[in-house]
Amino acid sequence: MRDFRKLQVWEKAHVLALSAYRATRTFPSDEVYGLRSQIRRSSSSIPANIAEGCGRNGNAELTRFLHISMGSASELEYHPLLARDLGYLSDSDHLELERGTAEVKRMLTSLLHKLTADG
Repeated sequence: MRDFRKLQVWEKAHVLALSAYRATRTFPSDEVYGLRSQIRRSSSSIPANIAEGCGRNGNAELTRFLHISMGSASELEYHPLLARDLGYLSDSDHLELERGTAEVKRMLTSLLHKLTADG
Protein backbone atom coordinates (compact mmCIF):
# COMPACT_ATOMS: atom_id res chain seq x y z
CA MET A 1 0.00 0.00 0.00
CA ARG A 2 1.33 3.41 -1.00
CA ASP A 3 0.52 6.93 0.17
CA PHE A 4 -0.92 8.53 -2.95
CA ARG A 5 -0.20 12.01 -1.56
CA LYS A 6 3.52 11.35 -2.02
CA LEU A 7 3.18 10.79 -5.77
CA GLN A 8 3.93 13.86 -7.90
CA VAL A 9 1.49 12.66 -10.53
CA TRP A 10 -1.31 12.64 -7.95
CA GLU A 11 -0.39 16.20 -6.88
CA LYS A 12 -0.47 17.41 -10.50
CA ALA A 13 -3.75 15.59 -11.14
CA HIS A 14 -5.28 17.13 -8.03
CA VAL A 15 -4.25 20.62 -9.16
CA LEU A 16 -5.69 19.84 -12.60
CA ALA A 17 -9.02 18.83 -11.06
CA LEU A 18 -9.11 22.06 -9.05
CA SER A 19 -8.43 24.02 -12.26
CA ALA A 20 -11.21 22.18 -14.07
CA TYR A 21 -13.70 23.00 -11.31
CA ARG A 22 -12.69 26.68 -11.38
CA ALA A 23 -12.83 26.88 -15.17
CA THR A 24 -16.34 25.41 -15.35
CA ARG A 25 -17.92 27.66 -12.70
CA THR A 26 -19.36 30.04 -15.28
CA PHE A 27 -20.83 27.45 -17.65
CA PRO A 28 -24.48 27.99 -18.58
CA SER A 29 -27.04 26.51 -16.19
CA ASP A 30 -28.26 24.09 -18.85
CA GLU A 31 -24.78 22.50 -18.83
CA VAL A 32 -24.83 21.69 -15.10
CA TYR A 33 -25.57 18.03 -15.87
CA GLY A 34 -23.90 18.02 -19.28
CA LEU A 35 -20.49 19.23 -20.33
CA ARG A 36 -19.73 20.92 -16.99
CA SER A 37 -20.38 17.66 -15.18
CA GLN A 38 -18.35 15.63 -17.68
CA ILE A 39 -15.31 17.88 -17.32
CA ARG A 40 -15.53 17.82 -13.55
CA ARG A 41 -16.06 14.06 -13.34
CA SER A 42 -13.24 13.17 -15.73
CA SER A 43 -10.81 15.58 -14.04
CA SER A 44 -11.58 14.33 -10.53
CA SER A 45 -11.47 10.72 -11.69
CA ILE A 46 -7.76 11.01 -12.50
CA PRO A 47 -6.47 11.62 -8.95
CA ALA A 48 -9.25 9.49 -7.44
CA ASN A 49 -8.15 6.43 -9.42
CA ILE A 50 -4.50 7.06 -8.58
CA ALA A 51 -5.49 7.14 -4.91
CA GLU A 52 -7.59 3.99 -5.23
CA GLY A 53 -4.79 2.14 -7.00
CA CYS A 54 -2.39 3.08 -4.22
CA GLY A 55 -4.78 1.57 -1.71
CA ARG A 56 -4.80 -1.78 -3.48
CA ASN A 57 -2.35 -4.65 -3.15
CA GLY A 58 0.55 -4.82 -5.54
CA ASN A 59 1.73 -3.21 -8.72
CA ALA A 60 -0.75 -5.06 -10.93
CA GLU A 61 -3.72 -3.41 -9.21
CA LEU A 62 -2.01 -0.02 -9.18
CA THR A 63 -1.26 -0.38 -12.88
CA ARG A 64 -4.92 -1.16 -13.60
CA PHE A 65 -6.09 1.99 -11.83
CA LEU A 66 -3.41 4.10 -13.51
CA HIS A 67 -4.78 2.92 -16.86
CA ILE A 68 -8.24 4.03 -15.75
CA SER A 69 -6.74 7.41 -14.80
CA MET A 70 -5.18 7.60 -18.25
CA GLY A 71 -8.57 6.99 -19.85
CA SER A 72 -10.09 9.79 -17.79
CA ALA A 73 -7.22 12.09 -18.81
CA SER A 74 -7.89 11.27 -22.46
CA GLU A 75 -11.54 12.16 -21.93
CA LEU A 76 -10.44 15.42 -20.33
CA GLU A 77 -8.46 16.25 -23.46
CA TYR A 78 -11.66 16.39 -25.51
CA HIS A 79 -14.32 17.95 -23.31
CA PRO A 80 -12.56 21.30 -22.69
CA LEU A 81 -11.91 21.54 -26.43
CA LEU A 82 -15.62 21.12 -27.08
CA ALA A 83 -16.45 23.62 -24.33
CA ARG A 84 -14.06 26.17 -25.84
CA ASP A 85 -15.50 25.71 -29.31
CA LEU A 86 -19.02 26.17 -27.90
CA GLY A 87 -17.91 29.41 -26.26
CA TYR A 88 -18.23 28.16 -22.68
CA LEU A 89 -14.52 28.09 -21.91
CA SER A 90 -11.98 30.86 -22.55
CA ASP A 91 -8.90 30.20 -24.63
CA SER A 92 -6.70 30.72 -21.57
CA ASP A 93 -8.70 28.25 -19.43
CA HIS A 94 -8.65 25.75 -22.27
CA LEU A 95 -4.89 26.12 -22.65
CA GLU A 96 -4.36 25.67 -18.89
CA LEU A 97 -6.41 22.45 -18.88
CA GLU A 98 -4.79 21.21 -22.09
CA ARG A 99 -1.27 21.72 -20.76
CA GLY A 100 -2.12 20.26 -17.36
CA THR A 101 -3.71 17.21 -18.93
CA ALA A 102 -0.73 16.63 -21.22
CA GLU A 103 1.65 16.85 -18.27
CA VAL A 104 -0.40 14.41 -16.18
CA LYS A 105 -0.59 11.96 -19.10
CA ARG A 106 3.20 12.10 -19.53
CA MET A 107 3.67 11.45 -15.81
CA LEU A 108 1.18 8.58 -15.83
CA THR A 109 2.94 7.06 -18.84
CA SER A 110 6.30 7.32 -17.08
CA LEU A 111 4.95 5.71 -13.90
CA LEU A 112 3.28 2.94 -15.87
CA HIS A 113 6.56 2.19 -17.69
CA LYS A 114 8.41 2.08 -14.37
CA LEU A 115 5.86 -0.28 -12.81
CA THR A 116 5.90 -2.52 -15.88
CA ALA A 117 9.71 -2.62 -15.91
CA ASP A 118 9.79 -3.45 -12.19
CA GLY A 119 7.53 -6.41 -12.83
